[in-house]
Amino acid sequence: MDQLVLDSKTWLLVLTGAGVSAESGVPTFRGMDGLWENHPIEDVASPQGFTKDPTLVWRFYSQRRAGASAVKPNPGHDALVAWERHLGDRFLLATQNVDGLHRRAGSQRVVEMHGNLFKTRCSKCSRAPFEDTTVYPEGTVPTCDSCGGRLRPHIVWFGEYLDPADMQRIEDFALRGSTSGGRFVFLAAGTSGLVYPAAGIVNHVSEAGGETWLVNLDPAQNTSKFDNVITGKSGEVLPKLAKLV
Repeated sequence: MDQLVLDSKTWLLVLTGAGVSAESGVPTFRGMDGLWENHPIEDVASPQGFTKDPTLVWRFYSQRRAGASAVKPNPGHDALVAWERHLGDRFLLATQNVDGLHRRAGSQRVVEMHGNLFKTRCSKCSRAPFEDTTVYPEGTVPTCDSCGGRLRPHIVWFGEYLDPADMQRIEDFALRGSTSGGRFVFLAAGTSGLVYPAAGIVNHVSEAGGETWLVNLDPAQNTSKFDNVITGKSGEVLPKLAKLV
């Protein structure tokens, strides 16, 4: 297997997707037919669904919290923590996962593009998102201490935009890496290459002259865009992939 050399001149941007979490056993909650308890996923993961039935939405996310809190980070998560410690501010992890496993493993320079399952925010006022690990009893819709409005999970739902500040942070890091005079590397792991704008990062890095790597169990939609492709489980590949010098 080719090795990714991480030296004192390397800037590394990592993108992780659902495949990384799947190896920890994070439940998907969606059946083969795309439904959750016979509900289209949009019923529990869209602003419209929340307006229509907030009780159902909170039951779904309370189940997800219970499921995610019961699993642990895997060796793939641990490898990324080691890389970050080695590279410091020349490392940034962008993740599409909402389960919080990267932070639990010890990652600090993390952009959670799709939000965090263990954070809650108000649907009405501008109260900042806050840590919330509560698995609410069935039938509960929590309310805001500040305004009395309904609280909602801090998740990017269908029909919602990613936080512009998160995208700006990724773009700023990529700009610094590509103009550093050193090596700029982008590595995607456990991602389908279907969800934009994350799936387009590889194009921007290539255009900036960066080096691109993909680690995935199955071929991704955008596999052909990468310079280096390694097939396998991220939890098995990542711990062996990098040479820290």
